[in-house]
Amino acid sequence: MFTAAILVPSPPLLVPELTGAAAAETAPLRDAVQTAAKALSALATEWVAVGAAPAAVEVRPDAQGTYRGYGVDVRIALRPGPAGDPDPDLPLAALTAGWIRGTCAPDAVVDARILAADLSPEQCAAYGAELRTLLDRDPEPRGLVIVADGANTLTAKAPGAFDPRAEGVQARIDAALDTGDRDALLALEPTECESLGIGGRVPWQVLAGVFDAPPASCRTLYSAAPYGVGYHVGEWRP
Repeated sequence: MFTAAILVPSPPLLVPELTGAAAAETAPLRDAVQTAAKALSALATEWVAVGAAPAAVEVRPDAQGTYRGYGVDVRIALRPGPAGDPDPDLPLAALTAGWIRGTCAPDAVVDARILAADLSPEQCAAYGAELRTLLDRDPEPRGLVIVADGANTLTAKAPGAFDPRAEGVQARIDAALDTGDRDALLALEPTECESLGIGGRVPWQVLAGVFDAPPASCRTLYSAAPYGVGYHVGEWRP
C-alpha cells in the first residue's frame, strides 16, 4: 500500500564528512532531508527510491556503496545487514537513498530504481503508473523516495555556469513541487531541462505518474539554491 512520497536532492554535501567547513552552511538542507525521511519511516520501512543517470542501472537489492569517489570513504547500504565490499560505481541517487536510510531509518529497506535520463515524459508517466500499481498491490505500507536535483545553472559560480533561462524554469518546478501540480511536472521539456542541467526531470515526471490524481497534501521543507543548484525537499501524500 502506497503511503507517501518524499522528495530529496542528491548532492554529496548532504554528508557531513564531505562538507568540512561548509557543514553549518548546509545544515538546513540536511535537517530538512532528515525530517522528511523520519516522517516516511514512521509510515513505512519498505522504500522504493527513484533516480536518474545517463543510462539505466540495475541496482542489486543488497548493494552497498561508498562516497570515496567524492573524497571520503563513507559507506552506505540499501538494507540492514553486515558490511561488505562497496560498489564504487553505485549511482549517486542510490548512494543518497542509502545514506538517508542509514542515517534516518536504519531498519528500512530500499529498492533503488535508476532510470535513463533521456526517457520521454510519456515513458516516465507510464513507469510511474506501473510503480503505483506495484506499491498498492503489497498489503504492507510502502514509501517512495524521489531523488532529484534542479537546475545547476542558476548563478555564475554554479557547476553548469549561469543560464538566464534557468531561474524561470526552476521557479515553475518549485511551484509545481510546492502545490502537487502533476501537469506542470509532465510539461517539463526534456531538451530544455538537459540544457539547464536539471537532473531531476525524470524522477519528478515518474512522481507525477505515480499520482493518478493531485496529492491530498503537500508540504515543502526546503527550497533553495545553494551554490547555484536548485534543491527541493518535501512530501506528497495520496
